[in-house]
Amino acid sequence: MASMSMSVRIRLSIMMFLQFMLFAVWSVPLAAYLNTLGLSGFERSLALSSMAIGCLASPIIGMIADRYFASQKVLAVLNLLGAGFLFAAAYMTSPVSVTVLLVLQQLCYMPTWGLTSAIAMSHSPSDKFPQIRVFGTVGWVASGLFSLAALSIWGAKIDGTYIPLLCGAGTSLVAALLALALPDTPPPAKGKKASIVDALGLRSFALLKDPSFAVFMAISLLVMIPFSLYWWYGSAFLKDKGFEFITITMNWGQAVEMFFILLVPVALAKLGIKWTMVIGLVALVARYAFFLAGGACDQSWMYFGAILVHGAIFGFFFVGGQVYVDKKAPPELRAQAQGLIFLMTFGLGLLVGTFINGALIEAYTTTVGVGAEATKVYEWGPIWTITTISCVVLLAAFLVFFRPKVAEQAAAAQGGA
Repeated sequence: MASMSMSVRIRLSIMMFLQFMLFAVWSVPLAAYLNTLGLSGFERSLALSSMAIGCLASPIIGMIADRYFASQKVLAVLNLLGAGFLFAAAYMTSPVSVTVLLVLQQLCYMPTWGLTSAIAMSHSPSDKFPQIRVFGTVGWVASGLFSLAALSIWGAKIDGTYIPLLCGAGTSLVAALLALALPDTPPPAKGKKASIVDALGLRSFALLKDPSFAVFMAISLLVMIPFSLYWWYGSAFLKDKGFEFITITMNWGQAVEMFFILLVPVALAKLGIKWTMVIGLVALVARYAFFLAGGACDQSWMYFGAILVHGAIFGFFFVGGQVYVDKKAPPELRAQAQGLIFLMTFGLGLLVGTFINGALIEAYTTTVGVGAEATKVYEWGPIWTITTISCVVLLAAFLVFFRPKVAEQAAAAQGGA
């Protein structure tokens, strides 16, 4: 495709903006809100696992949609259903009800990551796609404006309340209406036989015969355990420390992410795939070292250091890893291999990490008082210590056991240049 009209470009950019904003506005402060509902550690972990569960199901839903429905119509229906589930969840206080509704919403939402990319790439030149996708990150950062607006207009603080769920529902409804105005994107694989094996990327398991690729996949999965501690429980920590505007505070990490992602191609070209990903793992160690040192030294500014390295972790390790997978897999398995890494990280890894971290936090939480006067006291020091040590172990394992071939290093460098 040589070009696209300005009208199409604007609509695709707004699509990305809304699609990521509608998730960030409620998911970032979710852990803080769940604490106010009085959920147990297991119940909270189950609710926070909704995204991971949605990831596990989304390839199947996406495969069915690709064969039978126009992508923009599927997007509209999913966002409309998601809006309804979020609206209902906002008015539920039962842990079971909240969990079920969030899982249903994520089963609708997670397929939209693939759908929005497919729609954008179908109507834009390949070199323009990053310029459209970046509005997703902008939308994520801008989600913090909801809390500022609530404070300035109504004098209310919405972090830790059900209001972000309503904000997400409203944004999801707007995104559903916008989807109906998107360019027509007919099903690209209409008439082709649907295969669960291909949808889940199971054929790409043959790549695990390569020891380095197996190490990469294993460490990518394990990295999601400490990564998910910040992803889901960071808001609970900041709220416990008295931070206001939690969504805005955590969104500084996404703001810096835009800068780091632009540096990934440079790092791949200069350092190669292994050392690019090592930088991401070093940043992961730095995140929890900042949290640990901030508490030990009573220096809250260090918490901002932990937030700001988010872009380096995501860009250098995860995006760098996607480049490695793309160059490692043969052409006929590339799409499946990307699906496999997605399932292993934001599917299985995030699911396992959420429960492990929930149990870790619960182990270092004590309840003071009884009845309505009861409050939870968190011992964050041991939590950050254990997590920092685990990150160091993962970094060391990656340095020792991940040994990509010279040809793979060169291919990844060319892909990033």
